[in-house]
Amino acid sequence: MKIGIDLGTANTLLYVQEKGIVINEPTVVAVNTRTEQILAVGNEAKDMLGKTPPHIEVTRPLTGGIISDYEVAEKMLKYFLSKVSEGGLSFTHRPKVVICVPLEVTEVERKAVEDATIAAGASEVFLVQEPMAAAIGCRMPIQDPVGNMIVDIGGGNTEVAIISLNGVVTWRSIDIAGDEMNRNIIQYAREVFNLFIGESYAEQVKIKIGAALLGDEKIEFPMRGRDVVTGLPREVMVSNEHIKLALDRSIKAILDLVRMTLEVTPPELTADIHERGLLLAGGGSLLRGLDKVIANVAEIPVRVADDPLTAVVRGTGILLEDEQLLKEIALPSARD
Repeated sequence: MKIGIDLGTANTLLYVQEKGIVINEPTVVAVNTRTEQILAVGNEAKDMLGKTPPHIEVTRPLTGGIISDYEVAEKMLKYFLSKVSEGGLSFTHRPKVVICVPLEVTEVERKAVEDATIAAGASEVFLVQEPMAAAIGCRMPIQDPVGNMIVDIGGGNTEVAIISLNGVVTWRSIDIAGDEMNRNIIQYAREVFNLFIGESYAEQVKIKIGAALLGDEKIEFPMRGRDVVTGLPREVMVSNEHIKLALDRSIKAILDLVRMTLEVTPPELTADIHERGLLLAGGGSLLRGLDKVIANVAEIPVRVADDPLTAVVRGTGILLEDEQLLKEIALPSARD
């Protein structure tokens, strides 16, 4: 059995060979601190965020695409792997796993991912860089001697990579992405409206009316939370203009990252990118108008991948079928 995993800060997706994407759930785990037992994983655990008694801890085991809580990450992977393995995981049914890691990953962090995946029940682990998997998932011609530029905006970080001949030529990464945008909205609500709002609600507001560029119409959405002064529940109507202002700082950081990557790209590849443009992947690329803002600043064509949320895991699915390509682009094991 072969499984591809996009282990993201915000969501974890699993691709099973010949079945396609079988799991797409938040990277959230609820643990009972008295018994050290896992109570819920994924959607069920996310629903508990901010609503638990003291003995139940809801955690995100990944920060910026890196495992920050090894034990919880291992248990979560074990839960997902046993969920997709027919008849459960056994010694004879240990799957071969392709799993994605960020570009800015150290050898220690790579080893943590490999160890956690093996401990969760995998027989063999191949590590692949996320932007590389996203480019493969979007069917970019990464094997050709041409410049392929991809901007992957996930939950924990934004990565910009220039890929040619099955390798990353130049890249840049920052820890400003979807989660930071949610924090921007929380901060804005507090400073402008004197309102405390939760992370899940901030994400909801971002999805409903978040924008990098304002259109002709004004869209409004109710923002509910706790009044900073009175401590009582309150609701205010916010518009897409408010949320654009809240997100401006994060969007500017992403634009600067794109510009900086282009500045250090070899001229031959820059010429290709000028003609071919760049591709946006990851959940953050769904922010309204972001493609147009990047196109204006970088002065190159920009397109959003089809179903950008699943681009990385679809790439792992293609690699499960193409062993030669997998051997060529997989990172060396840190367990040797």
